[in-house]
Amino acid sequence: MKKYHFNKRILVTGGAGFLGSHLCEALIKQDSDVLCVDNFFTGRRGNVAHLLDNPRFEILRHDVTFPLFVEVDEIYNLACPASPIHYQHDPVQTTKTSVIGAINMLGLAKRVGAKILQASTSEVYGDPDIHPQPESYWGKVNPIGLRSCYDEGKRCAETLFFDYNRQMNLPIKVARIFNTYGPNMHPNDGRVVSNFIMQALRNEPITIYGSGEQTRSFCYASDLIDGFIKLMDSPKEITGPINLGNPGEFTMIELAQTVIDLTESKSELVFEALPEDDPKQRKPDISLAKATLGWEPKVDLAAGLKPTIKYFRQYI
Repeated sequence: MKKYHFNKRILVTGGAGFLGSHLCEALIKQDSDVLCVDNFFTGRRGNVAHLLDNPRFEILRHDVTFPLFVEVDEIYNLACPASPIHYQHDPVQTTKTSVIGAINMLGLAKRVGAKILQASTSEVYGDPDIHPQPESYWGKVNPIGLRSCYDEGKRCAETLFFDYNRQMNLPIKVARIFNTYGPNMHPNDGRVVSNFIMQALRNEPITIYGSGEQTRSFCYASDLIDGFIKLMDSPKEITGPINLGNPGEFTMIELAQTVIDLTESKSELVFEALPEDDPKQRKPDISLAKATLGWEPKVDLAAGLKPTIKYFRQYI
């Protein structure tokens, strides 16, 4: 009897966003059938335009705060604005997207028996007392601040994932994403890499908040997506949360100077007040990802910034 091979059917919420679009492309290259779901609040059709003619790709305009009835084998839940400008624009909707969106996607996963991955964030650690941040650290988060809609929304989503796992034996994966950058970022998303590059390309002053000594760790998109897929494909007992990020640590001044050098910009640095609850340090401890997934980032900052800068030049 002839055996038929069926491609995995994979749902990616937030699939037209920065990371979602890279994930859709990577999954299609692995011969999966991909359903990209996005409400296009921050996602853009142009990010996935090159996939529209692929018979393994389908796109659906939908808001995850409403139930979705589809048949899939795996779910990557990436739906949520991730930059302060966007998630603070409508903080109530941001919280709804994280919490109600998680409930709806977990309900879908339970109904169809799908494995589900939650794209969480390093923001669950808040302004940390421990450096670098291991997954065992519970965090120091302001529950009523301007960033709380995102920070606490993601923390609640993690709670829901682990309760579904414990109560209903649902196979889950939780990835805590540290600052990620690359092509397909929104040019006006307010995140530091896109801000610095756009200002440098326009030879405008580069805005640094606070002293510029606060640090971040920057992971290139392809490395992060590789981590997502390795986590999803890992044994059932590996649930996470698992940090995914690049442990290379840079001050904001160091990042700005690197961007100026790579763009050959005439920009100068200007300093403004630090926003409320802005973390002073951010660096992942990725020893768990190394040990359980065999994953670590390969692309250093300068190598990743070059294609990112090339992408942003179209907006100048």
